[in-house]
Amino acid sequence: MVITRWDPFRELSSLQNRVNSLFQDYGRSTQEELTTSGSFVPAVDVYEDEHKVTLKLEVPGVKQEDLDVQVENQTLTVRGQRTFEKEEKEENFQRIERRYGSFSRSFTLPPTISTESVKADYENGVLKIELAKREEAKPKQIKVGVGSGKKTLDGAKSEAKSAA
Repeated sequence: MVITRWDPFRELSSLQNRVNSLFQDYGRSTQEELTTSGSFVPAVDVYEDEHKVTLKLEVPGVKQEDLDVQVENQTLTVRGQRTFEKEEKEENFQRIERRYGSFSRSFTLPPTISTESVKADYENGVLKIELAKREEAKPKQIKVGVGSGKKTLDGAKSEAKSAA
């Protein structure tokens, strides 16, 4: 489990960005503007086990060569672009709900992650990134042995008799 420090100003900044994007989208009215200037944020699942942290990003319609995954200064950044492919024939769209454009997601990695071994796979519109944990961060099981200095009940009774 990754523990992050809560910063109320980060949430305030996120809220301000969302409100700004609402006002930017409000002024757009033509089909061409909606299809070329909209952007999307891919959904991500993050889970962890004792050996690695795994991220799965939903990026359907994005070509593998349009994805860029980088790790720098304990920050994982995923960038990509989904382009609107308009056919040569003119179509009258009734509704366009899918978002197009570029995206960027950044994740702060805990110090327990080894940035040397990052693995990324792309299959069926899902980008899977595996980040291995450092050896010293992996849980270790320590076997507790029984020492040779343990006294038995009979030995304790004989010591008590000799002391009296």
